[in-house]
Amino acid sequence: MKEPNCTSGTCCDVDRAEAKARWNSYLVGVGIGVLSWFAFGLVNQPLGISTALSSASSVCALPVMGSEGVANNAYWAKTPFKWDGGMLFLVGTFLGSLISVLVSRTFRLEKVPATWSQQFGGSTLKRLVAAFLGGVIIMFGARMAGGCTSGHGISGSLQLAFSSWTFFLTMFVFGIVTALVLFRKPASMTK
Repeated sequence: MKEPNCTSGTCCDVDRAEAKARWNSYLVGVGIGVLSWFAFGLVNQPLGISTALSSASSVCALPVMGSEGVANNAYWAKTPFKWDGGMLFLVGTFLGSLISVLVSRTFRLEKVPATWSQQFGGSTLKRLVAAFLGGVIIMFGARMAGGCTSGHGISGSLQLAFSSWTFFLTMFVFGIVTALVLFRKPASMTK
């Protein structure tokens, strides 16, 4: 697979390596389903990351707020940091993705991805601000919904939970709308 304006060089090599490294989506779906069975069977806990990530944030807040401040926080009192299935899933997701890109030889550091640069320019500051704000919004939404794409979208929808299906369908609709708004072609390119 090649970028439209890529004629030769490293970007084409990376695109070819990424095309080779893609996994079959049906096998990945089956793998996620089997993983969720193991999660329920071994640790009696659904798959999910946002609760573990937000409870881990209490460790980051310790130097700023102190142990008493963290202990008095209503949210962290309700979901304290602990090494449980959710935390292992969080760490495992990071390590699994790292191993995957290292094995497939597609690992690269980028400040501004090509897709972002083509649409919004190459400003690193603009990209970092947008990524930070996007992260804040998605974590706020995940905590407000009581779960994230893995918690609701995988575990909850497998259990046929109405709230999870509502979350999942809403996420897809707004994801499509957001992609259409952010990545629309400028009027000058459509003529």
